[in-house]
Amino acid sequence: MEEISVVRVKIPEQGILVFDSNDLELKIGDYCVTEDKENEEFINLGTVKALLKIPKPASQVDIPKIVRLANDDDIRYFQEKKQKEIEAREICRKKIKDRNLPMKLVKTRFSANNRKITFYFTSERRVDFRELVKDLAYIFKRRIELRQIGVRDETKMCGGYGCCGLPLCCSNFLKKLGRMEIKMAKEQDMTLTPSKISGVCGRLLCCLRYENEWYHDMKEVMPEVGSRIKTNGIKGTVEELDLFHSIVKVRDESGRLLEIPLRSLMRQKKGKCENKKTCLFPEKESRDE
Repeated sequence: MEEISVVRVKIPEQGILVFDSNDLELKIGDYCVTEDKENEEFINLGTVKALLKIPKPASQVDIPKIVRLANDDDIRYFQEKKQKEIEAREICRKKIKDRNLPMKLVKTRFSANNRKITFYFTSERRVDFRELVKDLAYIFKRRIELRQIGVRDETKMCGGYGCCGLPLCCSNFLKKLGRMEIKMAKEQDMTLTPSKISGVCGRLLCCLRYENEWYHDMKEVMPEVGSRIKTNGIKGTVEELDLFHSIVKVRDESGRLLEIPLRSLMRQKKGKCENKKTCLFPEKESRDE
């Protein structure tokens, strides 16, 4: 199988990303200039964290590349650029306050050629910022772009630590946030207290998606809580499911709580069945029986 060389690069405020090595001789710890995954007008300075070889994608996947090894001039340029972005952010915040605009400035970025400044902001509604753009263009003498983002994108840009004590997934490695639904928390039998299932951004935890498919598959092959089953001389009601240890807890007719391994319950039913996974258990008796 054909392989390609890639590197993991840690970029401040963006986390660890994967780049095509571009046939450069790199080693762990090197500073390098990289393409920006989201906007070709920007470049970033990062540190090489790992050198890897991965199978070449079958389809044409656009993997951003390492532009070059960073030299002293590059490091100085990015340090100065960061300072200019901080100063521009403070000026923009002052202008927002002067014009009493309902917006929160999140981040400022200069393009690679310094001809454009992008200001990222959040707001609960649409904002007419045309006069603000004129103010900023007059001050900086550059092209100005104001871009409204959501709270999840704000958290991704700012970074931080989650309830697990680790750096936020969205700012560290998770690039496609995906759609989150409350039914994922229900599927995983989580307490639906907002503080327990919400991330720093106030939205549902992104990590709910990681194991959701496993929970869904496990529940498909296990009996439902409250259903009645009869197997190996045991007749009772399913009271609890231990998904992690594949154990079904059944309350028998004498009141004992028995732990039955899932494998002892599973057997293939004979006959037609549209979904084999739902046919792995002895017939369940109705609750009215």
